[in-house]
Parts: sequence; structure tokens; C-alpha cells
Amino acid sequence: MAASFSFDVVSEFDRQELVNALDQTTREIQSRYDLKDTKTTLELGETTITVNTDSEFTLDAIHTLLQMKAAKRNLSLKIFDYGKIESSSGNRVRQEITLRKGISQEIAKQISKLIRDEFNKVQASIQGDTVRVSAKAKDDLQAVMQRLKQEELPMALQFTNYR
Repeated sequence: MAASFSFDVVSEFDRQELVNALDQTTREIQSRYDLKDTKTTLELGETTITVNTDSEFTLDAIHTLLQMKAAKRNLSLKIFDYGKIESSSGNRVRQEITLRKGISQEIAKQISKLIRDEFNKVQASIQGDTVRVSAKAKDDLQAVMQRLKQEELPMALQFTNYR
């Protein structure tokens, strides 16, 4: 029997690294001169980050800080889905940032169609919010990984369970 190799295409992030990036962002907000007196709060929920601050100008500065800290911790910036800016009490602004995790069905179908069209010896199957890719040769799997890295998708992709 010929051996079959496979890997999973997933879209996840390391939650502890996100917590660390938020902590670093909060510390820098408290120490920076232009952000110190804004009484900015960052609250991490299960699937969202809520930012409450003085103005849209400081909100932009916080976005930049958060993106820098996340990038330094090897978190993809594609996990952040910025919601609309709402007015809050006391002339403050509030924004919810949704954290993207998992591959949607449409994107999974797009990935499996791309694999079917470009790689004859490779099979792709959708399993919940992951895509399992299998082939008889590891070289074919490596080629699929390289191709998927080149594809511009709205979410960050990782490759796990490579066997």
C-alpha cells in the first residue's frame, strides 16, 4: 500500500500572543505623552477586542500601536476585523474589533477549487473550518503550500498536521 501524506489548512492565532500584544499596547498607551490622559481601555472578549477612547485621532494611534505589537509577536494583521466607530457616553468613541478565526465555507470552497484546478495529484476536502490536503508525494504538498502562500485571501493561513 502506498503511503499518503497530508496537512490541514487552518486559520488560527495564538491567543496568548494576542494577550501579550494587548498588554504591551496598554502599557505603551499609559506611558506615551499624547495618549496618557485619554483614559483609553482595551477589553479582550472571547471573539472581540473593545476599544474605548477619547477621539478618532487617538483610535487611529491605538490601531497603529496594536498592529505594531501584534506584528512583533508574529500575529497576522488579517485576524483583526475593524467594526464601525460608535459614539459613546461623554464625547468618547468606541470600536469593536472582531477576531477572525477559522476558514469560512466560501473561502474553503475557493481553496479546494484552486487545488483541484492547479494540482492533478492532490486531493482537498473541507472538514468544518479546515481544509485537509492529501497526496502521495510530499513534493506535491510543498507545492500546494507555496501556491496558497501566494494567494491573497482575507484571512491568515497556517499549515498544521503535516504528515
